[in-house]
Amino acid sequence: EKYKCPWAAQFSQMIMQAIELKKIIMPGDYGNPIQERARIEALLDELTRQKVSPGHVEVITFQKRILKHRAYLLTFLYHPEVPSHNNNSEQAIRNIKVKLKVSGMFKSSKGAQNYAIMRSITDTCKKNEQAILNAFLTIASS
Repeated sequence: EKYKCPWAAQFSQMIMQAIELKKIIMPGDYGNPIQERARIEALLDELTRQKVSPGHVEVITFQKRILKHRAYLLTFLYHPEVPSHNNNSEQAIRNIKVKLKVSGMFKSSKGAQNYAIMRSITDTCKKNEQAILNAFLTIASS
């Protein structure tokens, strides 16, 4: 959108179509051929082969990065447990950023490492719907 590049608009539209498809695929259908998924894959292949105007240097760089990571881009259309977003990762990072903004920094690298370990255990327990305190008690008794 920033550069008003047709390629970027087409890419964005293709991603939106893939996200919409993810919402309607039934869990049992992921292993079967899906015509709409094949169409989106073909469109992605076409977009990675398209020439981008030389005036859009950052778009060209982005296209190269997409080509490099092409195999992973639409993974969420093949596995029901893979979300089409990275919100969980963003939320996990947010805790550390808030800690850094409030305290300014960690006093020692050991403190930062301990905080990261404790945050990792806490986030894993939340994700797996397990009792956080029980996990720490289990670790402490080992």
